[in-house]
Amino acid sequence: MTSQLKTINPATEEVIETYDLMTDDQASQAIDACHKAFLEWKMRSTEERAKVIRALGEGLRKNKDEFARLMTREVGKLIGDSQQEIDLCAAICDFTAEHGPKELADEERDIPGGTGVVSYAPVGVIYGIQPWNFPCYQAVRYAIANLMAGNGVLLKHAENCTGSGLFLKKVLEEAGLPKDLFTVLVIDHDQSDRVIENPLVRGVTLTGSDKAGRVVAAKAAENLKKTVLELGSNDAYIVLDDADLDTAVEACVQGRLYNNGQTCVNAKRFVVTEKNYDRFVERYAEKMRAVELGDPSEEDTKLGPMARSDLRDTLAEQVQESVRKGARALVGGETPDRTGAYYPATVLVDVAPGQPAYDDELFGPVASIIKAKDDDDAMRIANDSRYGLGGGIFSADEKRARELAAQHFDTGMVSINGFNIAIPNMPFGGVKDSGYGREHGGFGMKEFVNIKSIYMA
Repeated sequence: MTSQLKTINPATEEVIETYDLMTDDQASQAIDACHKAFLEWKMRSTEERAKVIRALGEGLRKNKDEFARLMTREVGKLIGDSQQEIDLCAAICDFTAEHGPKELADEERDIPGGTGVVSYAPVGVIYGIQPWNFPCYQAVRYAIANLMAGNGVLLKHAENCTGSGLFLKKVLEEAGLPKDLFTVLVIDHDQSDRVIENPLVRGVTLTGSDKAGRVVAAKAAENLKKTVLELGSNDAYIVLDDADLDTAVEACVQGRLYNNGQTCVNAKRFVVTEKNYDRFVERYAEKMRAVELGDPSEEDTKLGPMARSDLRDTLAEQVQESVRKGARALVGGETPDRTGAYYPATVLVDVAPGQPAYDDELFGPVASIIKAKDDDDAMRIANDSRYGLGGGIFSADEKRARELAAQHFDTGMVSINGFNIAIPNMPFGGVKDSGYGREHGGFGMKEFVNIKSIYMA
């Protein structure tokens, strides 16, 4: 077992920093310290917590440029996307501070012979296992909601953005969060299992692959601990007969390439009715072909590297296997001969069941276009997936599109005539192999609380 880990710039392949892994004793002591901080924090009123959380948002804004540059170095995000990510995280703090006290306030209900009180009590230390694609947001998304609820928070971040996790801790504590209440654990996977087993840890949340979700959920269940899982997806965006093609093509390019194509709710499969198929493919391929790879730290770059070379190689193999099984690459599809974990904007057609491009999640800038006979067939194909995180509908009839989204789309989130990733006041999460539980919109604040019934005679 190695006792160190390295962060590597995926654009240059240069080592950024080397970190020592914690020993088991150090990890255990860090959990103890987080629990002690929680015991004091939970006694603060929700209004007091909200005041601190509002200050955390300001702390993120104050450190926006430095944080954005670090994230771009560690995972290859476009610098503009990194800056927007910090803005989103600050907005999450604002929303949570504004609405948290009301969401978590006691509720009174009439009961026979008296008054019933529903109280939302913090439970303790919550452990978050997070990926690299949004180094600040993935941590903030669960941490701020749980801090508002009165819990302590542990973070095991992906190895390649270790620096971002530690920088976030520094920013939060400098902005006024009590020391150790947000604790970063620099540990490996075996140590992570022992964290889940620790009796002071009361809940576990993970964002990652469905494979990782099964492993973590099983370990948590073995220890009778609740989990929230936000897992992968192969989100379908359907282009119906009456869709505006200009709107659809523009949004579908953005939806596929956002964050270098490495987002759980990226648009990934494009299901287009026969009526629109040829014109959509022509326009879409033209726009994707024009996207050039570049340095993610440059403001005008449209597509940067993937986060690691092994992830790029996995994507390339998925594309090659899809082609071997009948798909065609109209654009891209070949790993460029250059330094860095780069992969080009790629468009696959003749995509069918049995190909990774149809069945699996392609986590990178590869679009899978699928032809549907008509609107009903498009909806059928969209739901023909083991995943169910997000999706989209393009149609001139917004009322019908809303009905399809509400009653027929088997996902947790649906965008109509556009592309969205996450908004603080809307719930975020999925169904099927995309996981369970909800974050944002006030829902995340109540995932890890003790909902108490108090009977007043």
